[in-house]
Amino acid sequence: MDDSEIRKLLRFTLSEKRVIEELQIPPDAFIPLLFSIRYGGDWSLRKNSGRFMAVKEKVTRFDEDKMTGRTLEIVYLFLNPRVVREEGTVYRLEKCGSKNERELVKRPYRVVVDGDYILRAVLDPLDFKIKLKRLRKPLKFTGSGAYGVSHEMEHLEGRESRGTPFWEFKYEIEDD
Repeated sequence: MDDSEIRKLLRFTLSEKRVIEELQIPPDAFIPLLFSIRYGGDWSLRKNSGRFMAVKEKVTRFDEDKMTGRTLEIVYLFLNPRVVREEGTVYRLEKCGSKNERELVKRPYRVVVDGDYILRAVLDPLDFKIKLKRLRKPLKFTGSGAYGVSHEMEHLEGRESRGTPFWEFKYEIEDD
């Protein structure tokens, strides 16, 4: 990394500090959002009496006439999240960072989540902005967003997902 890139990274990090102060949230609460933005994925953190969770969704907008598009990343940060409702069941393979291999787990298809504070961050790869907005009502997640909520809530509750190890599967070759 050259000097100019280091300066840009430091400027960006200072802007994160200013945003945290302006939003009036505990600095530790911002960590899951920062990790989702910097490294991707969903993140959660328990610190003292606080529980913080970031859930990321992706939305692709594509112009068929121009044959070009972009994928927006929408990250929701919850301070002290609470699952209000879960619906449906989906079986899926997951890997958690603390485990070496994937497991078959059961997750809800839909969840409604509330929190003491909810922040939405939208990253648009074409305008180089991270647009932040406080939201004041529970949010509904379907599909992969719901799975992410369920997984991260397990971490916040001090539990790890428990499922069937992938090696319980059997290979089967189908005829043409």
